[in-house]
Amino acid sequence: MDKFKIGIVGATGYTGTELVRLLVNHPEVTIQFATSETHAGKKLSDVHPHFLDTTDLVLCSLNDFSEFEPDLVFLALPHGESMKFVEKHGTDSFIIIDLSGDFRLSSAEQYETWYQTPHTASAFLEESVYGLPELYRHRIRNARLIANPGCYPTSAILALAPLLKQGYIDPGSIIIDSKSGVTGAGAKARPGTHFPVLFGNFSAYSLVNHRHTPEIETILEKHTGIATEVLFTPHLLPIDRGILTTTYSKPVKEISNEVIEDLFHAAYEKENFVRVLDKPPSVKNVRGSNYCDIFTVYDRRTHQIITVSVIDNLMKGAAGQAVQNMNIVFGLIESTGLKQIPLNP
Repeated sequence: MDKFKIGIVGATGYTGTELVRLLVNHPEVTIQFATSETHAGKKLSDVHPHFLDTTDLVLCSLNDFSEFEPDLVFLALPHGESMKFVEKHGTDSFIIIDLSGDFRLSSAEQYETWYQTPHTASAFLEESVYGLPELYRHRIRNARLIANPGCYPTSAILALAPLLKQGYIDPGSIIIDSKSGVTGAGAKARPGTHFPVLFGNFSAYSLVNHRHTPEIETILEKHTGIATEVLFTPHLLPIDRGILTTTYSKPVKEISNEVIEDLFHAAYEKENFVRVLDKPPSVKNVRGSNYCDIFTVYDRRTHQIITVSVIDNLMKGAAGQAVQNMNIVFGLIESTGLKQIPLNP
């Protein structure tokens, strides 16, 4: 059987290069093209030398898009740019997996409130399927436009969904405390990610108005039928990649450690990439992999359920999850090309 033809739009950023790293050796696909407006005409290995001797891929401009006939296109573009591509090309000719936030929310009004820009392709919002396989695998299989989840929401939603779905927690009591490596801010240099500022430092940002807040609330409500109100606070860690998320929530019925452990094992026992642990996880134990590790415990003294989850923000939080979605939509074994053992140390 011929291999599926893949395109990557925006191939030189962190998520774009991670997609290339995963797809170059994927047994069922071939990268037909990869775009970069800044580096068009150059070899990818000239821009990112770690690809030397692994791929001879030459970057092209998006203006050359009409020359190709892909089966699926990954959009590794900034927020606001993906919607322009979808509006122009639609979803009839090829499947789109968008790694930006342009199609994750329910309405143009909600998007405009949190992203502070008009949504120019709102007609596609209803068609879009949220690409969290552990919750929406049945819808992803037939999707033409997949909204790849945000990295913070992936770590939080997987840690909260079983508790909320089974009615164990007060939906208005949820606190989410997340810490991310600097690659979550993207490849473009910014004052807050400058090495002298970042090194040896630790800080919170976007308090009370982070755009992942409505994504977490919206997806949890869609999955469980229960409206939530979460307090989400992100922090920047002085590491390159990885997210650690701690959630706190109030139980609404009798609970014990045994009950919640059984709940999480039952929810994820058949999943390829969610590992339920018996002790708190660390980011190095998922580094470079598509795993999400989760630990949960009940604090009887404060009457709180605590979960701790970790992911690699460039893998399960971005490119790895996108490839997982691609495998599903193509009818492949879901773990194909994603069996990397975590890098530790």
